[in-house]
Amino acid sequence: MKNKTSYKFAIIGLGMVGTAIGHLLKKSGHEIVAISDKSSAALKNALPYTGGKAFRDPQKAVMEADCILITTPDDNIRSACNKIANSKLVKEKFVFHMSGAGGIDLLDSAKEAGAFIASIHPLQSFSSINTAINNIPGSIFGITADKRAKKLSEIIVRDLSGIPIFITPAQKPLYHAAACIASNYMVSLLNVVESIYESIGISKTNARKAYLPLIYGTLKNVENSGSISALTGPIARGDAGTIKKHIAAIEKTQPQYSSLYSTLGLIAVDIAQKKGTLSSKQAKIINELLKGVYEHEHSK
Repeated sequence: MKNKTSYKFAIIGLGMVGTAIGHLLKKSGHEIVAISDKSSAALKNALPYTGGKAFRDPQKAVMEADCILITTPDDNIRSACNKIANSKLVKEKFVFHMSGAGGIDLLDSAKEAGAFIASIHPLQSFSSINTAINNIPGSIFGITADKRAKKLSEIIVRDLSGIPIFITPAQKPLYHAAACIASNYMVSLLNVVESIYESIGISKTNARKAYLPLIYGTLKNVENSGSISALTGPIARGDAGTIKKHIAAIEKTQPQYSSLYSTLGLIAVDIAQKKGTLSSKQAKIINELLKGVYEHEHSK
C-alpha cells in the first residue's frame, strides 16, 4: 500500500458527497472498485459518476478495496463502520469519513480491527452532485487522523485538488461551528433580508436581484482586503442617526428581527473600531442604541 500511487476505493453511502467524491477520485486516477448503499436508486444514480460494482451489502463492497470511504448520514457512520469492522475486511486498510462534526471515534471499531482511520471534511456546501464536483476542487479540507493515516489523508485531499489543514479532535467542534456560521447562517441571514423586503412589497425574486450584487461585491472586498477592511455602512461611518431609524423601523414592523439586528450591530461596532473609522465616543453612542440603553438614559 505504501508504494502505490493510486488506490482502490470502496464507497459506502451514495448521497451527493459520496457520489461527487467518488467521481473526483476516479478522475484523479484512483479506481472505485465498489459502491454500497441501502437504496438501489442511489446506487443506480451514482454508477455513471463512480463506476465500480454496486452492492447493497457493505461487507461485500470493501473486500477488494485499499481505502474505504463512509459517506452515509452522520448518524449512521458508526453503525456502517461496525458492519465492516472485522480484521479480515479492514486490517491495514484506510477507513475514513467526511463528516464535519463527527470525530474519528465514529470509526473506533475499524481501528480496533487494525485499520488506519481519519475524518476528511470538505469545507464546501453541496446542493447537487454536479455543483459539488465543480466546487470541491480548490476547497479546504479539515483532516483529523490517527498517526498512520495522516500522510495518506493528505495525498487524497491533494488528489481531489483540495487544500489540507489538520484539525485536532478538540478543535473540530469549533472548526465546524465556524463553517456552519459562514454557510448555513449566511443563508438564514439572507432569508431575513428577503422577509424584510417582502414586508415592504418587494418580491423574493426582486429582493435577490437587489441584494446579490451587494453580496458579491462585499465578498470580493473581503477576498481582497479581509473582513475588517471590508466593513462599510452606517456603523463603520459612525452614523448613529441612521442606526436609530433602523432600530425604530424594525421594532415597529419586524420585531422578530430586533435582537438579530442589535447582536450583529454590536459585532460591527467592534470591527469598525478595529478598522479605525469609529471613535470611542461614536462607538459608545451606537452601542447604547443597539442595547436599548441610549433612549432610556437620554429621556431622563
